[in-house]
Amino acid sequence: MSLSVDIRRALGGFDLATRFDAPEGVTVLFGRSGSGKTSVVKSVAGLVTPDSGRITLNGRVLFDASDRTNVPVHQRRLGYVFQDSRLFPHLSVRENLCYAARVSGRGAKDPRQVAELLGISDLLARRTHALSGGEAQRVAIGRALLSEPDMLLMDEPLASLDGPRKAEILPYLETLRRETGLSILYVTHNMAEVARLATHIVLIDDGRVIRSGAPEEVLTDPDMVRLLGIRDAGAVISATVAAHHPDGLSALAISAGQLLLPTVDAPTGARIRVRILAQDVILARARPEGLSALNILPVRVLAVRRGDGPGVIVQLRAGEDRLLARITRRSADALNIVEGAECYAIMKSVAVSQTDIAVGLQTGL
Repeated sequence: MSLSVDIRRALGGFDLATRFDAPEGVTVLFGRSGSGKTSVVKSVAGLVTPDSGRITLNGRVLFDASDRTNVPVHQRRLGYVFQDSRLFPHLSVRENLCYAARVSGRGAKDPRQVAELLGISDLLARRTHALSGGEAQRVAIGRALLSEPDMLLMDEPLASLDGPRKAEILPYLETLRRETGLSILYVTHNMAEVARLATHIVLIDDGRVIRSGAPEEVLTDPDMVRLLGIRDAGAVISATVAAHHPDGLSALAISAGQLLLPTVDAPTGARIRVRILAQDVILARARPEGLSALNILPVRVLAVRRGDGPGVIVQLRAGEDRLLARITRRSADALNIVEGAECYAIMKSVAVSQTDIAVGLQTGL
């Protein structure tokens, strides 16, 4: 399922002029608050009307200003999940789940399969006021699924949740994509969600698409760090779970060798994706000895970006993957970290948390 967007719309302080293609998978619209992400999703859903342009979904025209085509919201066959759950308080969970199916006329009437997928089977008889934030949002996702949409639109669905509730719901989103095969257009300004979910990224700033592509390319582009956020800068790399050791570490096979991380909740042979922050990567010109850090990878410097401050962003090639390192200007000068230099990237095993690991997501990496 492929979405194509090419629209313009005047939005007060700036003009939204956005053009991108969202291939099959999870396309994440990422950008700072006020950059135009939600306006794009609402345009796709038909909740707002662009001034000009065209929107198609798998070749089906949803909007075309040139011939005044503007398919009504209820006929676009899209499931929309908002920041807040927007459940009907006078209905039970089961009745909320079935609502969209009745309205669309396309969905299945039995919600049990979707409820099982989202871990809410025990909540079907409960009223929505008795749900936690994470439970309510899972019900909202289930309601959208039961309309049997051609695509899901998710507008910062975790923004209203605290850290533990976000950690609770992320695995369900991974399972949703894996089990249903449904393509998703996902809006966020949270980099952890991008790293866990995205199979394609569209970076938006001031209403314009700055860069789009696969996560392993976009997230490791040193010229994109300004938009991604210096503290969130990092890489996502694919890995295979090679072994689980009795001391609580898991060995992951990557293109550059092996990573040792705290126990990964996935069976041997599983394909996973790991996020490694630039601030957690240390560089050395010679292979170090006598360190507590267990992960030492040979790398080559691809690019060095110096800002106005004391920090430097270094793009590295590790096997077939790319990493970022954030070091000081003084260290870069002392070690002669320049394009083409051969060195070693050092990472502490405990620097990668469980929230930085995506299990079983078909990433295409």
